[in-house]
Amino acid sequence: MKDGMEIHELNVARSGALIVRNLSMSVPTGEITVLLGPNGAGKSTLLDAIAGVIPVTSGCVSMGSRDVHTASRRLRVQSGISYVQQGRQIFPTLSVRANIRAAMSRREDADTAVARTLDIFPELEKRLDTPAGMLSGGEQQMIVLARSIAKDPKVLLIDELSLGLAPVVVRRFLPLLETLRNRGTAILLVEQYADAALEIGNSVIVLNHGNCVLADSCAVLRSNPQRLHAAYLGERR
Repeated sequence: MKDGMEIHELNVARSGALIVRNLSMSVPTGEITVLLGPNGAGKSTLLDAIAGVIPVTSGCVSMGSRDVHTASRRLRVQSGISYVQQGRQIFPTLSVRANIRAAMSRREDADTAVARTLDIFPELEKRLDTPAGMLSGGEQQMIVLARSIAKDPKVLLIDELSLGLAPVVVRRFLPLLETLRNRGTAILLVEQYADAALEIGNSVIVLNHGNCVLADSCAVLRSNPQRLHAAYLGERR
């Protein structure tokens, strides 16, 4: 069983300003935790801090019995944290196969990674030898996600997977995360299409000005969207 992630009284600052404030939450194994909130709420800052892109000001991020918030970014990856950042970060002149293999350090692991990702993204099989820059936006985002899951992560952080994609593509794309969840991955998902995210998620956290203003199950909020709207306005529920 893969470890989930626990966040305890986390504070994160950027350019001297406190962005995430005293946040405690869980990202359980085999679940999708949806992180919502208005622009500037601190969602990307939180993911950056968990992944080690920026330092934690205070508080704790742990996986199982291990505290990881002071570890280097490389060590966090080795601990099982994988991060899909905003934007399609691919090598456009390299083939799809080479892009996926580049995520691994050993050749035999790279071959296994390609096979694993094709099991989830069968659409890429016929495109393995095509330069990644020639693929559609949706296919390129599949490569980004494929690279992130190549090492079979315990915790997957995803920041706006749907950015720049048409809604019809997003509706096809998000269910792929259910496959990863069902394989035991703990997923923390930031997503602009809240309704679509609530359909596949297990629980939801809403941030506003860096504070948690709402924490509940996705099922409850699907039936009571007024609570979600109020949380976006900064009302604690």
